[in-house]
Amino acid sequence: MDITRFHAAFFEESRENLDAMEAGLLAMESGSADGETINVVFRAAHSIKGGAATFGFTAISELTHQLETLLDEARSGRRQLDADAIGALLVSGDALRGLLAAAEHGDAIDTEGLKRAHDGLAKMMGREVAATTKAASKEPEIAEWRIGFKPAPSLFLSGNDPLRILRELAGHGELGVTALDNTLPKFSELDPYEAYIAWDLMLPGSVPRSAIDDAFAWVEDQCELAIEGIPATSAIAPPPAPVDSDNVVALDTRANSDARKATTADAGDTSIRVAVNKVDALINLVGELVITQAMLRQRSTQLDPVANELLLSGLELLDRNTRDLQEAVMGVRMLPVEFAFSRFPRMVRDLAARLDKKVRLRTSGEATELDKGVIEKIVDPLVHLVRNSIDHGLESPADRRAAGKDETGTISLNAQHQGGHIVIEITDDGRGLDRERILRKAAERGLPIGDNPTDAQVWDLVFHPGFSTAEQLTDLSGRGVGMDVVKKNIAALGGQVEIRSKKGTGTTVSIRLPLTLAILDGMTVAVGGEVFILPLNSVIESLQPAAGDIRTIAGEARVLRVREDYLPLVDLAAQYGLSGSHQGTHASNGIAVVVEADGQRLSLEVDELLGQQQVVVKNLEANYRRVQGISGATILGDGRVALIVDVGGLVQAQRMPQAA
Repeated sequence: MDITRFHAAFFEESRENLDAMEAGLLAMESGSADGETINVVFRAAHSIKGGAATFGFTAISELTHQLETLLDEARSGRRQLDADAIGALLVSGDALRGLLAAAEHGDAIDTEGLKRAHDGLAKMMGREVAATTKAASKEPEIAEWRIGFKPAPSLFLSGNDPLRILRELAGHGELGVTALDNTLPKFSELDPYEAYIAWDLMLPGSVPRSAIDDAFAWVEDQCELAIEGIPATSAIAPPPAPVDSDNVVALDTRANSDARKATTADAGDTSIRVAVNKVDALINLVGELVITQAMLRQRSTQLDPVANELLLSGLELLDRNTRDLQEAVMGVRMLPVEFAFSRFPRMVRDLAARLDKKVRLRTSGEATELDKGVIEKIVDPLVHLVRNSIDHGLESPADRRAAGKDETGTISLNAQHQGGHIVIEITDDGRGLDRERILRKAAERGLPIGDNPTDAQVWDLVFHPGFSTAEQLTDLSGRGVGMDVVKKNIAALGGQVEIRSKKGTGTTVSIRLPLTLAILDGMTVAVGGEVFILPLNSVIESLQPAAGDIRTIAGEARVLRVREDYLPLVDLAAQYGLSGSHQGTHASNGIAVVVEADGQRLSLEVDELLGQQQVVVKNLEANYRRVQGISGATILGDGRVALIVDVGGLVQAQRMPQAA
């Protein structure tokens, strides 16, 4: 059998296990872990080792075996994991990620990083040898192991077999076996897919406890297990305690009752792995169904409602079902924002140690759901903002003490829904932005600054390309590269970013994003006999200008006076080469729609406002070619194609010097 076809599943599951390991180790380091955390970390390492050995990835299995040994000592209580040990385990996790990437993509192995991981684990193991030896001399020698094992009825359904476990235990030494069949039903009522028999087992004390744990590692959550060591000092070992048919008393501290309850409660929550391209194809088909349903609804308006009552009633039902189906399918692509937040505990820990700062990370709203595509594209901006908060925002412990603050700074990540958007806020309790310093730097760079600017206008200056108030350039920040890119990337997602800050108190960066990129709320407008869609989140207002409100500059460019401001006026018909252009005229029978992107406002001249509707976005570049000023397309209810205006692209193309 060709097992290489299972490689993709192994790599994906291994990365998930590494994420679980890292989260567990960081929780243990911060003191927020419970008794089950070490077992989660161990099982993750054990799963990676087993899969790597199956597929012949020797380097991965060797490193995880060494890592697993250290973890096993910790979960059995023979070792306390201090900061150094957790650091070595995290470094090993990084090395494992590199090995997985090398095995998956054929990349070169980072031999230096791999050696550093092996050396770190070896150092941790070697450091405790003497202490372990002394402790062992004081502890009574184990004469034999007594094991109570009661499989869950559904054990066979997970592909596990109690007899396989018994054979594995028998391979370590003479195994005493007593089968308890008091729960075995009558033959006529017996279900061959259920496990009914419990077991009392005895093993020699020479068998390592870790070997017993390994034998049950795959079924820990699907059985009741009690493991007891009988000391050799006992004159007569008491007979094995019978395993009660209703319960096995777990002597092992790993058998956490709360964890078992949680596992049982979650047993019914199953999931399957589906390739993203299959989900996207399903969403695309549902989008086509929505378009077809809209066409039917539009055509049905021409029917006689009395003669076609049943047909119209059926179409209304189809309309409701289609909307429900669309929402359900779109939900398949929605993921908790925790997928983005989960990488920050490790990053904050490492940066804090590197900058010699004390940082506490708090997250909330991790269950808030966001489109997978948006999550993937928002991670880099969030990383930059968190790095900035640690490097620039938070003071050193000494400075915080001098300011009367807790020497441990706090960075908070919060996500919440607001209407059809999600708002993500990054907050620090650091020094805050220095208004005078920003204005001074802006003046040095010749940036346009109005008289008596508001705080919000001053904070927006940091988004100018190359702007930085850092005195020192570091590889973390202070090179003037980043904040402008952050704003540009967020704007590309149809989002907005704003800053709130108070000197000496801290700074909050608020990001507002659409929940999905596949559906757009738009304003439909008529231009030159065609229909265009303006993204509703870019529209500020619409108005019918008077002839005197339109001015021509240099005989070519036109501007529109909107109250006390002059905005560039773009005729969309001329922009896209359509008939009915108003270019070069002072006709006031058109309508101007004021839009905003990247902090700049622009007025667009259209023929008519048709209404507002939610549209399914189609990728124009993938189906045709890239068109300047167009971000995508959709299909209207009458079957016509409507182009979606790229407001950001028009703003950049029409940027001009401020007219006097």
